[in-house]
Amino acid sequence: MISYAPFYKTLLRKGVTEYQLIFKHGVSANTLHRMKKGQNITLKTLDTLCFILDCGVSDIIDYVPDE
Repeated sequence: MISYAPFYKTLLRKGVTEYQLIFKHGVSANTLHRMKKGQNITLKTLDTLCFILDCGVSDIIDYVPDE
């Protein structure tokens, strides 16, 4: 399972809000909604978030093995 917990920590650390992602950077509100629900996002979206936040993939997602 993919966890987006690192994404929210990165937002806090970088001082970026979801509002800024949507209205300043053009990230879809639906994308953020999908992430909150733990649903899939595209690799293109992951790449875009890494670019915007100037971070690595591990700062956005984390792999958590199913039990």
